[in-house]
Amino acid sequence: MQALEDIRQRQSEMELQFRPVKEMVTLLENYLPPEALGEEDMDPTLILQKDWGGLIAQAVQCRNELQSRQASFKKSLVDGITFLKNDVVIFREDFKKNGPMVPGIEPKEALNRLKQFMEEFSVRKRKYETYKAGEILYGLPHQSYPELVDTENEIMLLDKLYTLYSKVKDTIGKWRDILWVDIQGEIEKMSEQIETFGKDCTKLPGQLKQWDAFKELREEIDSMTEIIPLVEALAKPTIRDRHWEEVMELCKAEIPYNQEEIFTLDQLLKVKLLQHKEDIEEITDSADKQFKLEKQLNNDITAYWENAEFTITCFKGIDAPSMLGGNIQEIQEKFENDIMTLN
Repeated sequence: MQALEDIRQRQSEMELQFRPVKEMVTLLENYLPPEALGEEDMDPTLILQKDWGGLIAQAVQCRNELQSRQASFKKSLVDGITFLKNDVVIFREDFKKNGPMVPGIEPKEALNRLKQFMEEFSVRKRKYETYKAGEILYGLPHQSYPELVDTENEIMLLDKLYTLYSKVKDTIGKWRDILWVDIQGEIEKMSEQIETFGKDCTKLPGQLKQWDAFKELREEIDSMTEIIPLVEALAKPTIRDRHWEEVMELCKAEIPYNQEEIFTLDQLLKVKLLQHKEDIEEITDSADKQFKLEKQLNNDITAYWENAEFTITCFKGIDAPSMLGGNIQEIQEKFENDIMTLN
């Protein structure tokens, strides 16, 4: 019906466009020699005019057929509208009882239900739009479907929530598979991404904040926001085996920190770092201080032995220097103490 209406509106316009072309062709025929205009100049104009005339004829025929069937179409439309009005009421009740907003269901189950009801809603929305066009065509009063509108509004809100929920879950799931040896190269991107998720979560409509999925989402984002700095601290080169041993003792769990081929972020996250956040921060801070001290000691010890001077004396009448002089015991103690410090 829309195509027929478009053709009807364009009909007079097309006639106006054809007129100057026809006049120009007539002018050329009158003032140019017969051989000046070939068939290739005349055929496109004639073909275009013929095609448009054929389209008009086909449109008229189609309109006549539709008018002859108008009564049956109108009856079918009215029956469809009556069925849809009852159907959306039933659909609304089903959405309330078995949809994603049912209290107490797990967010994953709510997400699955949302996808199912979104598909069912789209079918009814298409019917609504089709029937609305039919009402305009036949001049029928427009029917309202408040149940459909309420369901659409709630589905739109839920879709915003669960789109972010799914994105956060998928992203963190990928992070868990990162090998520990690669974690330093990913930390900055992880920090930026979790900050973005936090801002997106804050922008969600207020009425969503009472739903279980929102609470779980907010908790997941807040948890990762606190965990990432701990991960970054444990990934520093200042962390030695002894520090990992302290963390394992603290968390009462095994961490395969020395098995690079299998140690992933997921294994660290399972340790429940946040339960011991302050103690782990103390361990990593201590590691930084120890590293700084070790570096200074190494420099001092290296400088001492590079500049140390020893006295070489003769031994029992041997005319050539062959024995270390001075306080041998003191030198030996200094040497052993420095080796222990470096180790």
